[in-house]
Amino acid sequence: MADGIIDMLHDGIRGVPPGAGRIPLDEVAAQGWHPAEGTMSLPVLTLDEEAFAANRALMLRYAAEQGAAIAPHAKTPMAPALAASLVAAGAWGTTVADIRQAAVMLRAGLNRLILANQVGGPGGARRVARLHEAYPRAEIYAFVDSVEAAAALDAAWNEARLAPLPVLVEVGAGRAGARDLAAAERVIAAVKASEGRLRLAGIGAYEGAAATADAERTQAAIAGLAALAAEAFGKVRAAVGPQAPLILTAGGSTYFDLIVRHLGPVAAADGKARLVLRSGAIFFHDHGIYKRGLAALDARQGFRLGGEIASASEGFRPALRIWAEVLSRPEPCLAICGMGMRDVSHDQDLPTPLRLHRDGRPVHGFAGPDEAKVAKLNDQHAFLALGAGSPVTVGDVIEFGISHPCTCLDRWRVIWGIDGRGRVRAAYPTCFG
Repeated sequence: MADGIIDMLHDGIRGVPPGAGRIPLDEVAAQGWHPAEGTMSLPVLTLDEEAFAANRALMLRYAAEQGAAIAPHAKTPMAPALAASLVAAGAWGTTVADIRQAAVMLRAGLNRLILANQVGGPGGARRVARLHEAYPRAEIYAFVDSVEAAAALDAAWNEARLAPLPVLVEVGAGRAGARDLAAAERVIAAVKASEGRLRLAGIGAYEGAAATADAERTQAAIAGLAALAAEAFGKVRAAVGPQAPLILTAGGSTYFDLIVRHLGPVAAADGKARLVLRSGAIFFHDHGIYKRGLAALDARQGFRLGGEIASASEGFRPALRIWAEVLSRPEPCLAICGMGMRDVSHDQDLPTPLRLHRDGRPVHGFAGPDEAKVAKLNDQHAFLALGAGSPVTVGDVIEFGISHPCTCLDRWRVIWGIDGRGRVRAAYPTCFG
């Protein structure tokens, strides 16, 4: 284990075959494993590397064409190798949700971070200061939404005598963030009063918390949040002068098109500002919440490539799968699979059966979600409701799609990267703590 990250595989890790011994990460492709062939310990989570690469290229192209940068949210996989691959492909930086996540990414060499969450009071401020002391060359932008938080950071920086901390004044709706311009102005004044220990660097927001089940109300709420962000940005610009580079950042959801629509012109008109999107789960996509989110994006004609309306639903590909074995067929229309709440997300839908495998080969004629449905999960089991005459039998392996990448990936110490034939070719350790 190097710097807290797994560098050697063993059979205590889900997926690694029993008795396999210790296998270096860079030798995993040589093992020839396939999750449907009965060698790997099931259940197992895989990442379709071709789909991930295609999603990466598509999202980076979209952002570039809209004049935006992107700092993908690393909280989704918490896999430094995958976060680094996004930066290597052209991402502006990386987003994290807390100080520990920032430490993980900094230790992996990712030195431009947006800390897109409040750090709290004096304790959190001192921990951020310790992080800066440990990584003095890092470029870390911190969200601040209150006078109290600004004062805590100011005190910590005064005590530690550090280089100025770039601060993004957070405005918000539904979660953290200043709720009106007056509150944002108080934060701006508190940062200005720090005598240079804190530096106004722009405005941050998160629009996903403003979403509701009603599409029109959601668009109106996000438009209102964007208008507040634009007003607050004007106040920051007035406070720092016309030449200082600034950031406008939001778009950490499937509503990134609305952020581009409302805040892209603000950044462009300023001339010294950069619009930074933060969507992270979009690179993984899914068969549930993100599938619906992209359908809604298409319904509002929000995805554009080459100046033309394009289909996000057709462009992005779900990259994550859970593979589980059928353990029992106790009733004619019921199968029990070896996958449960400890293995897969269930907060935003249950998993979706996609394909059936037997002896390592697909079983043709299996109709997937039209024939089978996960009725419920317990800790270690999925209860699969089947149609009459279903071909599913004990020992089959079912390939499931998931809903909500964030709460699925955090159950796994290793994400298994597979090629187009389903063969494992990479192992990505995660660092969820």
